[in-house]
Amino acid sequence: MAQLTKESLEFLTTLKANNDRDWFNANKEEYLKQHQTIIEFADDLLEKLNKHDNIETPTGKKSLFRIYRDVRFSKDKSPYKTNWAGGFKRATKHLRGGYYFHIEPDNVFVGGGFWAPNKEDLQRIREDIVTDASELKSIIASKDFKNTFGTLEGEQLKTCPKGFDKEHPDIELLRYKQFIVSKKFSRKEALSKDFSKMVDDTFQKMRPFFDYMSVSVTTDANGVSIVE
Repeated sequence: MAQLTKESLEFLTTLKANNDRDWFNANKEEYLKQHQTIIEFADDLLEKLNKHDNIETPTGKKSLFRIYRDVRFSKDKSPYKTNWAGGFKRATKHLRGGYYFHIEPDNVFVGGGFWAPNKEDLQRIREDIVTDASELKSIIASKDFKNTFGTLEGEQLKTCPKGFDKEHPDIELLRYKQFIVSKKFSRKEALSKDFSKMVDDTFQKMRPFFDYMSVSVTTDANGVSIVE
């Protein structure tokens, strides 16, 4: 079982204090060493995920986000991210949603959901909510969901989405533009030998939400698949 190390977190702390290309290039060997630890952690997560879900992302390494920041449109010109992070995409057009992990010294969390649903998917989700939101409401009100994630997260419109009734009893759900869940972990938990299992357990608890949303965006009002 792959395990995060104090060194993998300490590297990020030092990078944050020395976020420039000269320091990074001088410490490239240490970066590669710690990056390999994160690759092994991601490989372990992927192996666990594939035991209960179908993941398109082929390897742990492929799941990882680049450490280089895109500074073209940012006032902050620091060239490097100060976290380790990665994401796993569910396979096939029928399975929707994605898993995410984020590791930095004082901000360790995992998440998942629908970060940027396209216009058509968002419309289908809202139409399902209008027709009958009981299943979705049951999922996010369940004991497992509340104890693990607290509440549904994501950016919301300030007003009613166009074409929908602002007096609808489930207007709060209709206003969502993103549908996200997340769970934080302590530094102690992140460095424990059981952390990858904790993360995988959290991912498994996302499944009722993912499975509901997958059906919502891949079937029509009669429950017939619209995916070829």
